[in-house]
Amino acid sequence: MRVLFLAGINKSHLYAMTPLAWAFQIAGHQVRVASQPDLADDVMRTGFLPAPVGEVLRMNEKLGPAAPPRVDDGQPRKWEKPVDGSFPEDPHGHLESISTGFFPLVCPDSLFTDLIDFAREWRPDLIIWNSLALAGPVAARVSGAAHARLLFGADGLGQIRAAFHAASARNPSGPLNDPLADWLRPFLQRYGHDFDEEIALGQWTIDPMPSWVWHPTTNVHYVPIRHVPYNGPTRVPDWLREPPSRPRVCLTLGVSHRESHGVEASATDLLEAVSDLDIEVVATLDKRQLAERPRIPDNVRAVEFVPMNVLLPTCSAIVHHGGTQTFAAAVESGVPQLIVPSAYWTEKWWGPVAEGNGLERRGAGVYVADSDFLTPDLLRDELVRVLKDPTFKENADRLRAERMGTPTANEVVPLLEKLTAQHRPRA
Repeated sequence: MRVLFLAGINKSHLYAMTPLAWAFQIAGHQVRVASQPDLADDVMRTGFLPAPVGEVLRMNEKLGPAAPPRVDDGQPRKWEKPVDGSFPEDPHGHLESISTGFFPLVCPDSLFTDLIDFAREWRPDLIIWNSLALAGPVAARVSGAAHARLLFGADGLGQIRAAFHAASARNPSGPLNDPLADWLRPFLQRYGHDFDEEIALGQWTIDPMPSWVWHPTTNVHYVPIRHVPYNGPTRVPDWLREPPSRPRVCLTLGVSHRESHGVEASATDLLEAVSDLDIEVVATLDKRQLAERPRIPDNVRAVEFVPMNVLLPTCSAIVHHGGTQTFAAAVESGVPQLIVPSAYWTEKWWGPVAEGNGLERRGAGVYVADSDFLTPDLLRDELVRVLKDPTFKENADRLRAERMGTPTANEVVPLLEKLTAQHRPRA
């Protein structure tokens, strides 16, 4: 079987796909990884042949920093992901915003053209596409391949689509126009096909999020898969081999934001919060992020990168932005988490809100506040509470034990083979 993976916008999205891609390769299938040209070298470092498609993405230059208007009532801003499938804002307006202002930047016209050409030439049986890379299902429909979404975080688009369809059904003037269909339909019609909900949400969805993270109440076919941390080529630093002499806390904003928009919690606030605590802090911040604070506290070790699957087993807690890879690695390591979501657009709805609320409900972490409402005092108080209360660690260990029962990539491949046979159009 030929399996084509379509990566997302950066290395984190690529790395999230890599264990499953290797599971297919080890099972004897042919695997290629398509991505924009600037990720081709990263694809090669994972051990796969890259298929460069589209163009270099410069989202930070095209979009610029963006955040919703800040309404400060003196309280930490935290959002509850609704359990009834609704959406906290106008779902039609939000769908229109991402369909006209965001998705076309992630998937420019050249990506559709190049990917369709490659798929028609290589003839994959299955295309597995990052949930933001909507050229994937279009290329699958045109080339006759089965296709599946691989979620990167919570199912934000599933939530938006469910809320949009509900709002459309209630609209007294009749069904609302579908902005996502308006964007994708011309690509499909060019090859004699039309838009349907499979194009938006996949024939099925490979879901690396724990079951207790919010999922929309839709007819999406979810295939659970256990996250396996993958960090790319790296080395373990010598200092990490020594056990910490006091509680170790990881402080990270991931790598994705460094390379794109960077609308995140202030490094000054984060470091100020931990500066007077009797703990060892490992802060994975680069020079740009540290530039606003010339002096690093004595209890902080600043490093640009450390593999989370090696660092986290030595930690008593982690403070982070809600990145999916970081969140999953912390769950796998049984580490209590304090989440401070980015303020960029509505990025929080694609993972951090669902993660933070899920952890709080299970007593394994804290949703501290959105990054634009964070204060050093608030973070310090919450971190002290997590470190002093042993139930946070006990509950994190319980979630880790539960997660060990989720099928790994190797165990999921046979099911994906069957689903491919069921969904691929007959010649």
